[in-house]
Amino acid sequence: MWCLLLSALPVFHSQTTMEDLWRKSCFGFLDYKTEKFALIRNRKVGVLHRLLQLVILGYILGWVLLAKKGYQEKDNDPHVSVITKLKGVSATHIKEFGHQLWDVADYVKPAQGENVFFLVTNLIATPKQVQGTCPEHPSVPNGNCKRDLDCPAGQPVVHGNGVKTGKCVHYNTSRSTCEIYGWCPVENRTLPRKPLLAAAENFTLFIKNTVNFTKFNFSRTNTLKTTDDSYFKGCRYEALADPYCPVFRIHDMVKATGESFEELARWGGAIGLRIDWNCDLDQPPSACQPCYSFSLLEKKFNFRTATYYWDPLHRHSRSLLKLYGIRFDISVHGQAGKFSIIPTAVNLGTGAVLLGAATILCDLVLLYLDTKAEFYRGEKYEEAEPPKDEVKTAS
Repeated sequence: MWCLLLSALPVFHSQTTMEDLWRKSCFGFLDYKTEKFALIRNRKVGVLHRLLQLVILGYILGWVLLAKKGYQEKDNDPHVSVITKLKGVSATHIKEFGHQLWDVADYVKPAQGENVFFLVTNLIATPKQVQGTCPEHPSVPNGNCKRDLDCPAGQPVVHGNGVKTGKCVHYNTSRSTCEIYGWCPVENRTLPRKPLLAAAENFTLFIKNTVNFTKFNFSRTNTLKTTDDSYFKGCRYEALADPYCPVFRIHDMVKATGESFEELARWGGAIGLRIDWNCDLDQPPSACQPCYSFSLLEKKFNFRTATYYWDPLHRHSRSLLKLYGIRFDISVHGQAGKFSIIPTAVNLGTGAVLLGAATILCDLVLLYLDTKAEFYRGEKYEEAEPPKDEVKTAS
């Protein structure tokens, strides 16, 4: 309101400076600004501008849209199912048990079908153990002694096999150890130099994996759909020759990790098997194939298990087995993508914003960093006022 009243007043030379300031501030608020395009022949800034545009276009078109398929909607959380089956038979001769035949029920722990399982390749057997008293094994540091005072009664043997009875007894003619109450005789600690189940390298592992991308109602399996029941009994996986045969030889899986089967079979270890599905649903379904990779997760893996029974003297007995072998951890990862206008528009909009930012950056260089920055600012910004005769008419 004050601005309108001041504008209606006639302009006299005797008006105060305060009124001029009010008039300028009020009418300045109503000024209109428009873009002015100036062609500036500055090669350095021109080269910088084109380079920035090329980098942004290369990033948006080459990396975001083509390499990362930014024009697709993604599903990175498929529902997965894994079923495994090991096949193979091996015969061994163990001093404590004699000749023994090993099949799937013997060398796979736990039972078949899980995505994490353990394949027995070597073992230490301690048969016919009963609860009683016996000397501790000399390899246990806390179990060695020279007199009874070294074996306090009731004290457990650290990393040993039982509880001390308070006596120091002869383990053999040259060593004395604490007498313990535990499962006797104590555990055998002599590991065979060669894996007892060396034939396990020729065992085969069948893996059936199914992925379901619920967002697109699309599912795939890594097995070939065939009516030939003998196909899976004779095929072996080959990335190029037979990618739909999900039967793997144990030796080949260990070799893919860069390890020696004999060494890993003797001391045990853990192998990670990763299945990756990268499905482009804009392509035919047959183009969606799994990719398998193997890695060594751990060396020296073992655990103990025992079989309990009653001996002929009606004593509670057990046969202790320390099992060495290969643990397999199977994990499935996947993503599926399909064209969608929303991510396409978002990424193209991002590219347009970045191109605008390149222009702003070049303006800053030109107007504030260039040696002729003051001249360029004068050419870019200009105040336009109406002709003098129009000013007089308006007043």
